[in-house]
Amino acid sequence: MKVLDQIVLNFSQQGLLALNIVIALIMFGVALDIRWRHFIDLLKNPKSVVVGAAAQFLLLPALTFLLVLVVKPTPTVALGMILVSACPGGNISNFMSYLAKGNTALSVSLTAVSTSLAVIMTPLNFTLWGKLYLDFYERSDAGAYLVPIEIELFEVAQTVVLLLGLPVFLGLMFRHYLPRLTQRILRPVRTGSIVVFIAYVIILLSANFEPFIRYIHLVFLIVLVHNALALGTGFSLASLLKLPRVDRRTVTIETGIQNSGLALVLIFNPKIFPPELQLGGMAFIAAWWGVWHIVSGLILAGLWSRKKLNKA
Repeated sequence: MKVLDQIVLNFSQQGLLALNIVIALIMFGVALDIRWRHFIDLLKNPKSVVVGAAAQFLLLPALTFLLVLVVKPTPTVALGMILVSACPGGNISNFMSYLAKGNTALSVSLTAVSTSLAVIMTPLNFTLWGKLYLDFYERSDAGAYLVPIEIELFEVAQTVVLLLGLPVFLGLMFRHYLPRLTQRILRPVRTGSIVVFIAYVIILLSANFEPFIRYIHLVFLIVLVHNALALGTGFSLASLLKLPRVDRRTVTIETGIQNSGLALVLIFNPKIFPPELQLGGMAFIAAWWGVWHIVSGLILAGLWSRKKLNKA
């Protein structure tokens, strides 16, 4: 598995910008099916938001640490898993929750809350569980990879506003003032969003096709189990605390769809991880997470969309 550290992935800021544009378009389409009263209901009963945030930032990193102890991967792969678990929920989770007939307003709120909390919780969780991993194994060879992570408050605020706030606000206003037109474009926009997003994923894979094909067998099972653990964490906590079934679906997806794009941005930031460090293992885990959680999210959303949702 150490061979992963030698891999150089084709990742660029232009590619991240394209992803952000795609997500913003998707969020506009999702918001066309939301009403203002959905957010008002959440303010009156914030329990589901608190449960979702706890699953995201408290349970998942802790369980990821235990998984690392069981799997015993290389240091860079282990720290990559911890970094991914420390990131907030991915913006595409709102789209997945919508497809799964979950509580879309809750999903949007959870993504905004977790993205904002990431300023503190992502560096805190990566440092805490990363140091515990190093202490547990006394891995002096991994110490260089455990560096302090700083996330700019302005950048996080900008992400929340541009990728979530603005598209959702425009979608809500569009539905409110142009209800007839909204009904006409709702299905085409929904279908078009899926097509555009799948096309983006295919392009992303094609840019790194050779290394993925050659080395995917080394991390496929790890990411599969890790993602299943994340989904199970959200569902178990939501069920244990007796959230409404529609909210359970959303908390499950929010916990299982991680912002692996943020993990990649952090990994490739030379101000955080020096260029001389060989971070192929961390980058490969984050990149494959970014692909696999889309697959698992679409499968789960597809299954739930066909299952009748009870009120309980």
